[in-house]
Amino acid sequence: MPDIRTVIHAQDRLGETPLWCERTQTLWWIDIENPTLHCILPATGVHRAFPMPGNFLGCLALRESGGLMVAIDRALHFFDPGTETLTLFSRIEGDDLDNRLNDGRCDARGRFWVGSMDNQLHRPNGSFYRVDPDGAATRLFGDIIVTNTICVSPDGRTLYMSDTRRFTIWAFDIETDGALANRRVFIDHSAVKDRPDGACVDAEGYIWNAIFAGGRIVRYAPDGRIDRVIAVPVTNPTCLCFGGPDLGTLYVTTARKFLSPEQLAAEPLAGALLALDVGIKGLPEARFGG
Repeated sequence: MPDIRTVIHAQDRLGETPLWCERTQTLWWIDIENPTLHCILPATGVHRAFPMPGNFLGCLALRESGGLMVAIDRALHFFDPGTETLTLFSRIEGDDLDNRLNDGRCDARGRFWVGSMDNQLHRPNGSFYRVDPDGAATRLFGDIIVTNTICVSPDGRTLYMSDTRRFTIWAFDIETDGALANRRVFIDHSAVKDRPDGACVDAEGYIWNAIFAGGRIVRYAPDGRIDRVIAVPVTNPTCLCFGGPDLGTLYVTTARKFLSPEQLAAEPLAGALLALDVGIKGLPEARFGG
């Protein structure tokens, strides 16, 4: 088993969405429920935290033009780390549902794929969207409780996403016009009730998935076979990405949410940002074209 290092213990209630910026050699991530955008330069250990408005900071993306895009409650905003300013970009959902935006990821064409979720974690109020660089948001389908596991194959032809509370990951073909087709079950956890959370794809096209409440991360082959299982010293790993100068470090965010005081005492690394070397390289993170 690989050694697991603590990059920083940020005490995240719901750490999520680590993204590596190869231009600045910086790792970005968020705390969803204590809305904070974090970054760290692993080479120096310099850490910055940017408190965000709203109730939830759902996900983030790198921008081709510089800076970041962040999901705050039900809308997307641009964030300039230099000036620490937010600019509203696109309202994805209205206030008629008790929803928020959750997981999201860019593809190589500069589009952002993002889903919403039910704040009560049991109603199928969520939807899945494609956001184009001009800000147009296309609703692709609904009937989602909690959107997660969004990642895209290296050739850009396959999109993966899950409904965590339905314990299932699906794969889709990405059509040339940005539509999704040929929805099929990629991994079915319904018999054991495992909760698929955040994911990323490595340079070999294998999918790495954090199992929330399951204390492990899993690497799946493109055909769905389990290739590797790595136990982590926390109950709630949440998401992961490859980073570092050679894209050879796997970073893992974690959460303190849902843990009792006794569990927190037994898991001193809950809420920390972890890192491990798995002998596999990642790919540069795709950036939003807007």
